[in-house]
Amino acid sequence: MTPVDALAAFDRRILETYAHRTTDALRGVLPLRVALPRIEPFLALNVAKEVQKDTLVIRRAGEALRHGATPDHAIVRQLFHATQEIDRAFLARVSGLPIGIVIRYEEIEPIRMRRIERLLGAAYAILGHWPQHKNWRAALRAAYPRGELEQRLHELLRLYAQETQALSRSLRLPALLVPLREGIARNLYQIMNAAAIRLARELTATVYRPERN
Repeated sequence: MTPVDALAAFDRRILETYAHRTTDALRGVLPLRVALPRIEPFLALNVAKEVQKDTLVIRRAGEALRHGATPDHAIVRQLFHATQEIDRAFLARVSGLPIGIVIRYEEIEPIRMRRIERLLGAAYAILGHWPQHKNWRAALRAAYPRGELEQRLHELLRLYAQETQALSRSLRLPALLVPLREGIARNLYQIMNAAAIRLARELTATVYRPERN
């Protein structure tokens, strides 16, 4: 497995763990528990979409590194447009669900651009250290001090939560659930951000755990 593939697989495990924890926490909130059967398939497809987008960004960071190019705003903008293709496939998949969605890019674009920029920079830094180190944990330690790594992980997950919150406000729900929409979006972000803080802390502890001899 190449460093790019290994980093993309690590990112996928993070996002899938994050999604599972979020869904479990949602079941404990009454308004969300009522709506969960309707929105849970949306959340599952949404995390698959995010994995695709992140993999695209990580691969682009690897390409830039191989060509000796530093990622810039033009690359971030190109990646944003590429993620819109992934959005179109996502919308086609959710069209069969009992909810509808309209992606409002005027709200989502600045959040997504920021997340792409931060992930692109992180992937570039980590992949740049990978060849000199024996595993992904060592590469992450070389790229980031402990506190900065936890902060970066939380920021990436928080931006994911913000975009998901924005998408949830655009859900077309059955009439009985429409009054819950804003509460769903608010509670969803609070739950996702709390999960992001815990997961970032746990991941950082794993990365900085002493190596076994």
